[in-house]
Amino acid sequence: MGDDIMGYNGGVALAMKGKECVAIACDKRYGVQNRTIATNFTKIFEYGPHCYVALCGLATDVQTVAERLKFRTNLYELREQRKLKPNVLYNMLTNLLYEKRFGPYFVFALVIGLDPKTGQTFLYDSDNIGAISDNVNLATVGTASEYIFGLGELFFKPDMTPDELFEATSQSLLNGFDRDSASGWGAVVYVIEKDKVTVRELKARQD
Repeated sequence: MGDDIMGYNGGVALAMKGKECVAIACDKRYGVQNRTIATNFTKIFEYGPHCYVALCGLATDVQTVAERLKFRTNLYELREQRKLKPNVLYNMLTNLLYEKRFGPYFVFALVIGLDPKTGQTFLYDSDNIGAISDNVNLATVGTASEYIFGLGELFFKPDMTPDELFEATSQSLLNGFDRDSASGWGAVVYVIEKDKVTVRELKARQD
């Protein structure tokens, strides 16, 4: 993992759907290959009341893409005079990544959202050149993603309550990055519902 530019700084993110709720979570580690530099590096960014993006990959590109996306979303809201919808945010992100396809950003992305009126949930993932994905139930990106995806499928069940969703997301993430030296050092989990967002921090192995 450490030799690959995508895994150079480590890190992982996971998103999962429930019934009228959706969760997104990431680890807190920022490292250079196997050396841990910081344990408070955020990979989840808010772009609206019910819209979040998680970015994993090269740390400098994570911050660049997050800032550029923020600029575009602000511009959209000014021009359109309305709040961003999750599918619009996803299209905006994939356009941003595809524009740079000949010298791509080294990031993988997850986009989640919820329609506060209907309760419909959205979960998309994207590679570093903005390949379009379907609205899926479960997605993960980052260095521990191959471990976490299997665990996520094991814990996932349709129509989970917010508490069940938090538990499934947390267990998948914690058990997954215990098997990966490039991610870990605690986690942050966001559970988005129609009327509220719950943010919890998880403690994990510190090695």
